Amino acid sequence: MTTEAGPVRAPAGAQAVRRALDVLHSFHDNGPDLSASDLARRLGLSTSTAHRLARTLLGAGFLEQDARTARYRLGPAVTELGRLSYHQRGLHLATPELRDLAERTGACADLALRSGGYAVVVAGGSVTPRVGLRRPLHTTAPGQVLLAFAPAEQSGAEPAVRERGYAVDEGASAPEARTLAVPVLERSGHARFALAVRAAPSVLTDERLDWFLARARACARALEVLLLAPGERRAPEA
Repeated sequence: MTTEAGPVRAPAGAQAVRRALDVLHSFHDNGPDLSASDLARRLGLSTSTAHRLARTLLGAGFLEQDARTARYRLGPAVTELGRLSYHQRGLHLATPELRDLAERTGACADLALRSGGYAVVVAGGSVTPRVGLRRPLHTTAPGQVLLAFAPAEQSGAEPAVRERGYAVDEGASAPEARTLAVPVLERSGHARFALAVRAAPSVLTDERLDWFLARARACARALEVLLLAPGERRAPEA
């Protein structure tokens, strides 16, 4: 970045912070524990640099190390911050609504939000150790909804998604499944979250799409009340 006065330099230590964050982001794929050399390959760093970063994060509790293999995994500090964020956002309040939607439709119900270029599932039936919770925005129905109902400078989905008010994907969120997603809207008309229902194509058929859509939209309206402050909510429907 430059200004009329010349290039703007990053604050001292900013590169080390970015690298430390990159180390944490290396665990997004929910794969096996990583060694220092694994981290180095993923981040394009020397093994010694990756080792120093990992040891620093280990000391702060953001990583922990298997005593037998010396490999690293995310540590208790990440868990603690994740739980704090979960409750600060009120996501624990969404769980009963998502469970009720799943029971009434026979589908898996999830709530996702945007994190950079990804849709991240933060509540619902997909939040298990076996399922990846992070997908590129363009590749899934929740991501397309988050793009379509984003502020103009952050949008990028097909205009048809915003016109319809929902998105559907065939197997992108999970193999041999169909996913329908609708926005959880703020007063501004932007999506704070995307609500998704996922089922086998034989269940979530074209003929039953409107039936699923009505129930998903009703749940999304309930989540607006639960998850948004009064001043951020849309006006009640007449």
